[in-house]
Amino acid sequence: MAIGPRLDLRQSQSLVMTPQLQQAIRLLQLSAVELVEYVDQELEANPLLERDESGGEGSLSEAMGNADDRSEDGMSIVDSVDEQPDAAMDIDEGLTENDAAYDTAPDAAGSMVSVESSSSSSGGSFDDMQSDLEQTLSETEDLRSHLDGQLNLTVMAASDRLIATALIDSLDESGYLSGDLEALAEQLGAPLETIEAVLGVLQSFDPAGLFARDLKECLALQLQDRNRYDPAIEALIENLDLLAKRDFNALKNLCNADTEDLRDMIEEVRALDPKPALRFETSVSYTVIPDVIMTPIPDGGWRVELNAETLPKVLINNQYYAELNQPGSSKEEKTFVAEKFQSATWLVRALEQRATTILKVSTALVGKQDAFFRKGVTFLRPLILKDIAELTELHESTVSRVTNNKFIATPRGIYELKYFFSHGLTRSDGEEATSAEAVRHRIKQMVNDESLDAILSDDQIVEKLRQDGIKVARRTVAKYRESLKIPSSVQRRRQKANDLPMT
Repeated sequence: MAIGPRLDLRQSQSLVMTPQLQQAIRLLQLSAVELVEYVDQELEANPLLERDESGGEGSLSEAMGNADDRSEDGMSIVDSVDEQPDAAMDIDEGLTENDAAYDTAPDAAGSMVSVESSSSSSGGSFDDMQSDLEQTLSETEDLRSHLDGQLNLTVMAASDRLIATALIDSLDESGYLSGDLEALAEQLGAPLETIEAVLGVLQSFDPAGLFARDLKECLALQLQDRNRYDPAIEALIENLDLLAKRDFNALKNLCNADTEDLRDMIEEVRALDPKPALRFETSVSYTVIPDVIMTPIPDGGWRVELNAETLPKVLINNQYYAELNQPGSSKEEKTFVAEKFQSATWLVRALEQRATTILKVSTALVGKQDAFFRKGVTFLRPLILKDIAELTELHESTVSRVTNNKFIATPRGIYELKYFFSHGLTRSDGEEATSAEAVRHRIKQMVNDESLDAILSDDQIVEKLRQDGIKVARRTVAKYRESLKIPSSVQRRRQKANDLPMT
């Protein structure tokens, strides 16, 4: 058989994601903050896109109405969705036969979460602008400036000041020394004794506890600053592992103290700051803004609607497009304008479908977890992605992207949509499975209600759950207990015997 080049024609099938579909999937998994940043970038890059400054709702739908259908490729994130993204969906009570079994009056204990869209656009003077800028200035001093100020007031040789600067640079975000003193001494060419002497001076800086090499030294420095570092509390600091195990009898022997003195020392240690540098943290904490708002309606159901505050409002400037697409334009100009118009149309459609999909999945979640909103966490149903996917006729991966970093405001608080997914535990009485989150809540209630004479072991908790029809293994109970940070039965007994509060 001769070996040589030749041409063959083969026919095969492959799944290719179009650029439009890739963009829609990307937008779907973005959080509200990330989506705003992405849209801002698109507004800067595409001259045909403009921000809707009218402040009205339904901007996405208006943009879709103004855009011509010039693309042959359609996006298939949501199939056969007739709802408008800004329209709310009402959920009637009792969506299924199982839902009807949970129907009761809404829990009056739940506090309503109200999210208002605040937009203040007043034509003020430059004085008003200056006042607003002054209010945004942070008065919190950063750690480096705070330490440098104290170092400048300390009488110290130039070489020691250089060592002190190197030690300040070695601090981590919690205020601990992250480097090795011997390595620093070798790097600076200074004796280790000199490094330790300078470190001793820095450890007297405010706040107390900085420049420690471990937690014990950090707590000891704070106690020394308060003149409370006596032999008894020193023994307590040196045996923090026993404190973590709640072995109070051993601590009383080591500290040579009775129960009352040990309790006072433990409370004093708990009042210390294990991370003294975090008080200088300057990062801004952002309030979670829900993507979906859920409110009760008079007939006993729920109203689910998108939060207009999290919806980017963009429009396609058709007038500018017509001006750029003149007959006398060059081929390159027409190609550029056509690409930008198509990109703008894709973006508006992707935003439309993202909003519609979030509303559709949120509505399905509210319907499935109706009992949770009415009666509490013990009635949280077991739910997996497949259940919502089948109900909404979406793919499981799409549901996963929708529920990631998306939040809903409910009468019981603000929750991430992923919170409502939980695996179920089978029941021995043949009834519907109980969610893992509900079992955790039940275990926590049992531990809170136990007395010193009736401390429940993991086996006893398993037996009580089985009496209620919940089949669960002992190792599962232990895993749930550890996830709730509940000590073992031995540690709880020691704690209650010494009448010491839990952390």
